[in-house]
Amino acid sequence: MTSLLTTTGGRAVLLVVLLGIVSAAWWVRAQRSGTVRSVRPSRGSAPPADLLLLDAVQAAGATIGRRATFVQLSSEVCTPCRRTAAVLSRLVDDAPGVAHVELDAAQHPELVRTLRVLRTPTVIVLDGAGLERGRSSGAMTPTQALVALDVVPEVEAQRPARSETRRA
Repeated sequence: MTSLLTTTGGRAVLLVVLLGIVSAAWWVRAQRSGTVRSVRPSRGSAPPADLLLLDAVQAAGATIGRRATFVQLSSEVCTPCRRTAAVLSRLVDDAPGVAHVELDAAQHPELVRTLRVLRTPTVIVLDGAGLERGRSSGAMTPTQALVALDVVPEVEAQRPARSETRRA
């Protein structure tokens, strides 16, 4: 009895199956690109990752928005990053109290590591208090940006309390 892989027909069937699996995986990844996953903010003092993110925003000379801030981690050679930046800039123009800050991931390796950023663009949505409310990875469409804004409550919150331990 000959093996299925030794015949031309068997190889063709295997190739079709593999192409189907790869296509399905690509389709799932493409569907999730730019989709915002909600994050429940912690109570009390801000988590260290949020404080590190706020420090990076301030170091960039930016301030967080009264309602929301879209912090975009980008790379220098990244076409989806430029498209996402354009989408978020238009959103900021149309939505009062919303800010957009773009940070170069290469310039902030500690932040990238702490926030577990795996690809660019990654957009982290902060509320008016500077706490993470949502996150997306991949190019963001205008509709996805509006959905991301909806995960942030309209109320303006107080800034988070910093814990006693402070980075040196």
